Amino acid sequence: MTAAPALSVLDLVPVRRGQTSADAVGASLRLAERADELGFRRYWFAEHHNMPAVASTTPPVLIALAAGRTRSIRLGSGGVMLPNHAPFVVAEQFAALEAAAPGRIDLGLGRAPGSDPVITALLRSSGPTSDADRFPSHVNDILALLRRDGASLQLGERDYTVRATPAAAGVPEVWLLGSSDFSAQLAARLGLPYVFAHHFAGEGTERALDLYRTGFQQSEHAAAPRTFVTVNVVVGETREEAEARALPSLLNMARMRSGQPLTVLETVEQAARADVSPAQHELIAAMRGRWVVDAPEAAAAAVRALAERFGVDEVMVSPTAGAREADPVDRSLAREQTLEALASA
Repeated sequence: MTAAPALSVLDLVPVRRGQTSADAVGASLRLAERADELGFRRYWFAEHHNMPAVASTTPPVLIALAAGRTRSIRLGSGGVMLPNHAPFVVAEQFAALEAAAPGRIDLGLGRAPGSDPVITALLRSSGPTSDADRFPSHVNDILALLRRDGASLQLGERDYTVRATPAAAGVPEVWLLGSSDFSAQLAARLGLPYVFAHHFAGEGTERALDLYRTGFQQSEHAAAPRTFVTVNVVVGETREEAEARALPSLLNMARMRSGQPLTVLETVEQAARADVSPAQHELIAAMRGRWVVDAPEAAAAAVRALAERFGVDEVMVSPTAGAREADPVDRSLAREQTLEALASA
């Protein structure tokens, strides 16, 4: 029997019909508490903007809220989209989080904008922040700023020291995130831990992990390659219930990829009644093939098989189970049940 990998969580803070953003954030914080109680290794918040069904717009704020309600689970960003932010501000935010929750903070960095061109322009309206083309240098800037002794700038004949926080006792763990060969090769060159967005991309995972592992250069950040995989997971009491719970998110993704306007997530009952075009059916079938959607024992076995396939000892699950109309708006009962089923299987 394949050994069970460590389990972690990626949360987009989903918003369904009938919920406010306050309800959605409250439900996700309760989910983080439950993951902590169940012994999950880490809990990361994504960064997306101007999406009706996603409330994870500001990972540092959500991490801070979760830190106050959890004890031992690592908390982080999956990830901070660096082109949207000044590197110095990112370093300051995560140095402060590390001071507030020592030894529990992960800083996952990505180079995608996390939204459309209009929102990207709004994010940069107060002046230039980062730039995708300068991503490698900005990652290096953050690494330097987070060091206990900070970074040194040469101003004329004078050295000027810059620190993300004074008298740091520890530093957050920095991870590179990506869905392309570029990020895998950069993480290898910098000697950083790396995560391929398998839950999102689905293709190219083996190649990216192989590029990372074979090209890895030992550094102060990691002595050897460190990586794990991500996957969308829905667990129900039966496979049929899991399939029904998966449909709202699958349908929303299919609409986005077919150019339809996004909405808040439908309930399970609303999704079952929705009109779905043949093209959307094909998109759903393709995405569904990369998800884990099943009853508890079969789902846990599929997660173990995924870890074995990619040679990792950790799997980060994105629990995407939808809500039924009778479910409370301030809880994500089906997402909680997915984590409970995986932890106990």
